[in-house]
Amino acid sequence: MANITAAQVNELRQQTGAGMMDCKKALVEAEGDFEKAIDILRKKGQKLASNRADRDANEGVVIARVSDDKKTAAIIMLNCETDFVAKNQEMIDFTHKLLNLGLEKGCKSAQELLEVVVDGRTVQELVTDMIGKTGEKLDLKKFETISGEIAFAYIHPGNRVSSVAVFNKADVADVDAAGKDVVMQIAAMAPVALDADSVSEEVKAREIEIGKEQARQEGRPEEMLEKIAMGKLNKFFKESTLLNQEFIKDGKKTVQQMLAGYDKDLTVVAFRRFALA
Repeated sequence: MANITAAQVNELRQQTGAGMMDCKKALVEAEGDFEKAIDILRKKGQKLASNRADRDANEGVVIARVSDDKKTAAIIMLNCETDFVAKNQEMIDFTHKLLNLGLEKGCKSAQELLEVVVDGRTVQELVTDMIGKTGEKLDLKKFETISGEIAFAYIHPGNRVSSVAVFNKADVADVDAAGKDVVMQIAAMAPVALDADSVSEEVKAREIEIGKEQARQEGRPEEMLEKIAMGKLNKFFKESTLLNQEFIKDGKKTVQQMLAGYDKDLTVVAFRRFALA
């Protein structure tokens, strides 16, 4: 049996981030061979990933950022099993690393990001390594980017909710202030679409049917149900579409009216919001 020193164990721990005992066991099994020990730890991570495939991963890290040219925003959700792991700085740093990679490589989805190769290894393999370190199931659940003339991002304290948005114009005085207000509005008010025209026909039909059933339960005449339901649909548009929502800092204005105060043509062209349940 190879004589494994504390210095070797610590060096392997520094290289891999794995626990001290895991590093010692791997070195013993590998008879002191560092490369073999690293492979053993990776295999442990892969085995752990398989063992935890049926576990719920409802906690995690949700963050966002804007590209250096300020034209693209990226947002990511990396799930784990517990709040303890989600708050671990290594987990947070790892999520930032994946976010930066996705933005740098021009990925459009979580699946594209998982297939990115870094130093000969895929992001999926890096996630598996992190599973070995945390002892929990990890799931790169979401990754998206949006682009426009100028982009904005917001991370709510705690890394549980983040939002991004892009505008149609960048050459507007104090546009950064407008952008900050919009992404905070998105995080706080969870709009489902940009405006009424952006709401899918499926969602509209569902809201109308719900409105009719509510009116029917209230004993309203059958011939009035359609009109009542349309009124409820318009209320849904006001409450649930970004540009029609009341601006959280001034309830006398809609978000679109707030933007018009900066420039009559300024508007949001796309947004995304990720949040842990």
